[in-house]
Amino acid sequence: MKHHLRTATGMVLGILGVAGVNATAQTIVQTGVTLLRQTTTNLYGNGIVVGQAEADVTASPLGFEVNPANVGRSPSIFTYASADGVATTYPNRLGTNSWHAENVAWFFYSPGNGAASSVAHVDNVDANFFITNYVGNPLLPPCGDAVVNQSFTFGNEVTNDPAPDNEISVSDAEQVDSAYDDYANQNGTLFVSAVNNVGSVSPPGTAYNSIGVAAYGSGATSSIGPTVDNGRCKPDITAPAGATSFSTPQVSGAATVLLQAGERGDGGGDTNSATDIRTLKALLLTGAVKPVGWTNGPNAPLDARYGSGLLNLFNAYHLLAGQRQSNCVTTAVDIGGSHPPASDTNTIGSLNAWDFNTNTSSALADSVNHYYFNVTNGPATTRFLTTATLVWNRQLGQTNINNLSLFLYRVADSNLVACSTSLVDNVQHIYLPQLAAGRYDLQVWKAGGTNQVSTNEAYAVAFAFAPIPMLNLTLTGANLQLVWPIYPAGFTAEAAALPVPGAAWSTNNLLAITVTNQQNVLQLNVTNAPQFFRLVSPNF
Repeated sequence: MKHHLRTATGMVLGILGVAGVNATAQTIVQTGVTLLRQTTTNLYGNGIVVGQAEADVTASPLGFEVNPANVGRSPSIFTYASADGVATTYPNRLGTNSWHAENVAWFFYSPGNGAASSVAHVDNVDANFFITNYVGNPLLPPCGDAVVNQSFTFGNEVTNDPAPDNEISVSDAEQVDSAYDDYANQNGTLFVSAVNNVGSVSPPGTAYNSIGVAAYGSGATSSIGPTVDNGRCKPDITAPAGATSFSTPQVSGAATVLLQAGERGDGGGDTNSATDIRTLKALLLTGAVKPVGWTNGPNAPLDARYGSGLLNLFNAYHLLAGQRQSNCVTTAVDIGGSHPPASDTNTIGSLNAWDFNTNTSSALADSVNHYYFNVTNGPATTRFLTTATLVWNRQLGQTNINNLSLFLYRVADSNLVACSTSLVDNVQHIYLPQLAAGRYDLQVWKAGGTNQVSTNEAYAVAFAFAPIPMLNLTLTGANLQLVWPIYPAGFTAEAAALPVPGAAWSTNNLLAITVTNQQNVLQLNVTNAPQFFRLVSPNF
């Protein structure tokens, strides 16, 4: 199998220097990193060992290395590896620095600009060496990295076999995906990978058990799913950048921070479940903010352009902090039969949380794990922004996946409110922007019968039933304040002179938002001309 690796850059971005600092500072606001830092302490990826696999961007010598001085990190945290050996110093004989690698590092773990700015160690590895000696060779020891960023692709995925240069055939792509999935299963490594900038989504961002990342924003270059092989939903998520090389490390940084939070117990005492790669993926996808035009359907869980939406670390952490909530009851139902809410009075203790569990079906019956929620926080007229994501792995050595689905029923009348039932994806995703108050049954369903990969399947599910924020106007001293909850993030206050059709709503002339007592606070001077205010969310 040929490896035609290329960096996932698309357009070259000027990231280092003053312009780079400003641009990156804006991204950590957009992706919820700044808000998380305002509301928690010491969450910077501390103690986590990460990997950065880089494709060579020069002819000779190998240009894959990060110069620590250029990204503000100590040389002592880096190890460099290629086919020529291993080094713990920079510069060294293995290669030279890469502008691409340093820009990736800038978004991943640079101080103040990367989400994971205090990672314990970085294994900076030539991508071909990494694939050959780790991913493609299960007999060798694993790399030991918890999160591996991969801002490169194998080129467009095509049906030609063999594929032309800078492209990869469907059959070769399937081998690459399988190798990554097996490695993730064996070693618990979370791969966060670019999906490509032009043409098809492609490996390594198409592996089932990884997170495939797209780029978001005006002028961004990013490939659009689904996958060529069997129409799976990729990308999984997006982040603001001009190209996927630099959106990908933002997601890697967020995953690293969640991993640190899970290890230190922010998600509860079951740290193994909180830090499983399926849990991290479910949290990130559920916490994402939907851009304008985002859409999905029962057979296509994620948007072809944006996946689950725009990365928001604050939202994902909020779900982690809701701690693990086990299902209320499990029922067995006839193969392919109906599965309305069961008679059960138990209730999940948190409306915004997660679970890591197992669903077991049989040759004679499907199996349903039920999660019951009393979604009644507030007046009867309250509407809830509702998101749920189910994630499981393609198992070691398998071509197919077990068939799991996600259903949401209203208990009062057993009506199906929403479902995600893709037969090819190992991610199911539900999004409802205005769910009415009531009691609901969120179901994780597993198909039984004789065509199962296995009777048992471990999965992670994350869920959010968040009251739609209300904008309140209060008077403090001589100033008026606009106040609304910080969770869920993704809502923005706008002002207009009059609330009429066609009014020019904007954030112009509004002051910076501060955070006090879990509330966003926006100061307004009482001498201003009359204004009207509203909260908006991109896909609301």
